[in-house]
Amino acid sequence: MDIFKKCYEFTTVKQAVAEGYYPYFIPLSENEGTEVDYRGHRLIMCGSNNYLGLTTHPKVKEAAIEAIRRYGTSCTGSRFLNGTLELHEQLEHELAEWVGKEAALIFSTGMQVNLGTVSAIAGRDDIVILDKDDHASIVDGAFLSFAKIERFRHNDMNHLERVLKSLPEEPGKLVIVDGLFSMEGDLSPLPELVPLAKKYGARVMVDDAHGMGVLGGGRGTVAHFGMTAEVDLIMSTFSKSFASLGGFVAGEADVISWIKHYARSLIFSASMSPANTAAALAALRVMKTEPQHSERVLKNAEKMRLGFKSMGLDTGNSVTPVVPIIVGDDQLTFLFWRRLFEEGVFVNPVIAPAVPQGRQLLRTSYMATHTDQQLDRVLEIFRRVAKEIGLIN
Repeated sequence: MDIFKKCYEFTTVKQAVAEGYYPYFIPLSENEGTEVDYRGHRLIMCGSNNYLGLTTHPKVKEAAIEAIRRYGTSCTGSRFLNGTLELHEQLEHELAEWVGKEAALIFSTGMQVNLGTVSAIAGRDDIVILDKDDHASIVDGAFLSFAKIERFRHNDMNHLERVLKSLPEEPGKLVIVDGLFSMEGDLSPLPELVPLAKKYGARVMVDDAHGMGVLGGGRGTVAHFGMTAEVDLIMSTFSKSFASLGGFVAGEADVISWIKHYARSLIFSASMSPANTAAALAALRVMKTEPQHSERVLKNAEKMRLGFKSMGLDTGNSVTPVVPIIVGDDQLTFLFWRRLFEEGVFVNPVIAPAVPQGRQLLRTSYMATHTDQQLDRVLEIFRRVAKEIGLIN
């Protein structure tokens, strides 16, 4: 049988494009942060992870430009060989200090952080325990580790304890959770989870891709809950609040050194480009000196959450800049998305397996740089479209 047979029979996308319901890979001609342009159609962007709005911050843009002037466009090698700059080590030093850990290590993408970290720390004789809503990169890292994988129901601490209690004492154990879950905007209950993990001899790693820069005065979900000393590993990406590309993991110096020498996604990948590294460093320094951005994004999110709820829309358990509109049906989700897009609002439709069946949703997310006028306009359009498609009265 031809291994490409499944490719030729994959017609779902062609059909969706032909019917005007394909919502992915939309090529934007302009992106100014809060507003974008698609073929001359102006939209308010409510589907970005640019939470602090720093992709357009003058200090961040200038830092990236200056890095290209000084270092060129690429390091053309892995960190192991010729690809380490003083700039990389400076970013690692400041990140470790920012999140309250001894050391940090940067990777070229956030996906690579989890692939490399989890597969370096866990091995065939170990056990990795995951929340069922954990990000795909965590799951893939666990698979690459060849460790035994256990799952517990989302944020269900009773189920987590049953899982932990059922495990033998001898293997090494690592519990990994998202700090801020990226689809529905809820938080992992770290004050309950961490002591539970420690009770059964498990280490804890928190993926804070969406919480870093936003919660805990910018230091993330772990700091928000006051759990910095108790959580063993903290990771985050640079493609959200840091307005760049890449990611890092932070923890004890000996543990970070181990990851540095055993993470295949670090060793066998080119290092972060100078521009990306400089942009992330500049964004970190903006977080330190301009706390108003994290304050503003939380205020904007609360405005939108209250606005949606007042219409009768379901925003789930969100308490963050990620505000889902739970629809619960594929067809209605795509119809809602298309009508909003036509009216000038960019959001992201999410269906299974990214969310469970019955939890299909529009993922909306907000920035510190959204104006009240833009947000009021979005609420107005949402109300009109939701009524039109029969989602609210």
